[in-house]
Amino acid sequence: DKTEVAGLIVAKTKLDPFKVIEGLRGILRERPWEFRYVLKVVPIEVVVRTKIDEIRRAAASLHHKIQENETFRVTVEKRHTEISSRDIIGAAVENLNRKVDLNNPDKIILVEILGRLTGISVIRPIDILSVTKEKPR
Repeated sequence: DKTEVAGLIVAKTKLDPFKVIEGLRGILRERPWEFRYVLKVVPIEVVVRTKIDEIRRAAASLHHKIQENETFRVTVEKRHTEISSRDIIGAAVENLNRKVDLNNPDKIILVEILGRLTGISVIRPIDILSVTKEKPR
């Protein structure tokens, strides 16, 4: 689907977004030319309206993916919103009792805001398909 953000598209699927990334990574290895206009693919697990209470609930529903011995950080990508990053981060981590590691986390709570809609995931750094870094040379 088109978005309000130039150069950004979203794709909806009923498939597991992490399996989609694995499949795309395989295609990238075999046929890298098919990604000539793609820079990055990010899996999104939950989409909610861009409201702090909805972001809080959605993030809390994914907290179980961060084990007690794992570290995490929050990454916020904001487009077309006035909500402060501080408020978003506070909502995303409310009641999460895990150790923070900003430089080398085991997991990332990703909050992608695109105007009225927000996508949230708990991912490992490897779960993001970065075409420019992974494309065979």
